[in-house]
Amino acid sequence: MFIGLSDQDQPQSLVLKRANRHGLIAGATGTGKTVTLQGLAEGFSRAGVPVFLADVKGDIAGMARAGSEAAAWTGKRALELKIEDYDWEAMPVVFWDLFGEQGHPIRTTISEMGPLLLSRLMGLNDTQEGVMTIAFRYADDHDMLLLDLEDLQAMLAWVAENADELSAKYGNVTKASVGSIQRQLLTLETQGGAAFFGEPAFEISDFIAADGKGRGRVNILAADKLMQSPRLYATFLLWLLSELYETLPEVGDPDKPKLVFFFDEAHLLFDEAPDALMDKVEQVVRLIRSKGVGVYFVTQNPIDIPEKVAGQLGNRVQHALRAFTPRDARAIKSASETFRPNPRLDVAAVITEMKVGEALVSTLMPDGAPSPVERTRIAPPRSRVGPLTPGERMDVINASPYAGKYEERVDRESAAELLVMKREESAAQAEAEKAAALQAKLDAQAAKEQAKLQAQREREAARLEVARARAAAKPTATQKAIEAAARSAASTIGRQVAGSLGKSLVRGILGSLFK
Repeated sequence: MFIGLSDQDQPQSLVLKRANRHGLIAGATGTGKTVTLQGLAEGFSRAGVPVFLADVKGDIAGMARAGSEAAAWTGKRALELKIEDYDWEAMPVVFWDLFGEQGHPIRTTISEMGPLLLSRLMGLNDTQEGVMTIAFRYADDHDMLLLDLEDLQAMLAWVAENADELSAKYGNVTKASVGSIQRQLLTLETQGGAAFFGEPAFEISDFIAADGKGRGRVNILAADKLMQSPRLYATFLLWLLSELYETLPEVGDPDKPKLVFFFDEAHLLFDEAPDALMDKVEQVVRLIRSKGVGVYFVTQNPIDIPEKVAGQLGNRVQHALRAFTPRDARAIKSASETFRPNPRLDVAAVITEMKVGEALVSTLMPDGAPSPVERTRIAPPRSRVGPLTPGERMDVINASPYAGKYEERVDRESAAELLVMKREESAAQAEAEKAAALQAKLDAQAAKEQAKLQAQREREAARLEVARARAAAKPTATQKAIEAAARSAASTIGRQVAGSLGKSLVRGILGSLFK
């Protein structure tokens, strides 16, 4: 893939088979980085390689339209570089936008992001990361989907409310840790994270596609507004790389990449990033090569790229740097030391002398070794250099093969709704239990009163029974008269009998005496 001509009129090219070994485009503002990026993206597209790039200033969008005489310098440069087949050409562009304003929305779900990546992006410590993992695990165990930030915030609130119960099963949960996570989520939400998380989720295969002519689609992310939200920008980029790594199969070193990424303003991915996040970036950049994906960082200063990542970048295009500050001097020294030496060039001096549209180029040769650095005039793009009008952009969006696929947000039942239902059920159950307890208390009181009344009735019945028995045992007046008459008669009879017996007895005794 042609890049340009050296000062010795030697073609400088990028070997497609080595294009997945990543690369760097660096240089001071106004030295031609964007034009170089555009030219490389066009070259990949014409070779059938899909491209993704972030349009930070809005001036790469012109790739959707062919160049014209209005930019006469492109034709002049093509003649200068003896490009025989040069002609203006529009690229098969698809516009994307996390906010859905200047392109098709890109969304992913909280579940797809996962607790580890989210924790590292937010710079959580080990304890907080553990709490985040518990929240995800609880959601999985109870079939609750975590789709957007509202779901995650609701789940974290639930975890805090039920910390004692969850700690017994999943591990220690403190409300302080949950509060720290919620504050970090609030920062992410403030920067626009609510738009990024949700459904329909982006299908990574939509990036890896070609048009009807076999050219790789050029996926342009509108990033002018996104640049104001550096955390969201870093979140998106790292998620995209991680998603590609997890989705794509191993291919080793294909004849050409499956996809090439250009990350403009790359320093935003690394500024103030925690060590854990840096390790993740390094790991993904190092391993995604075997998936056939090339990653090209675009930045003003090469020392913006951490050494662990810079060591993975085999293809380099270095535009001019200016030695205005000590940091600039360090950058020049660092850049000059990273190239394979060329005896004809004093790299450190050339870096400060190059004109706009010139760069030091060193790429990997077919055998994998870096080529000696060459001062190179960069080939011009074939598409328009500059922005589109709003009307032109809208025409491209409406003609896109993905028009209408992602525009309408879907809000299906997920953790936030299920937790509201769970709280309502818990509240209803608590009310029912409270009512049941109150009813049981009332029933017990009623039973006690009933038992007391029954006992009183039984005592009264017993008393009446005793009274009736006593009344039954007591003689009536008639009975008393009869008994009195009987006693009187018996007494009279007794006296009569006793007198009669006494007289008979006396006569008997006397009679025996006088015989």
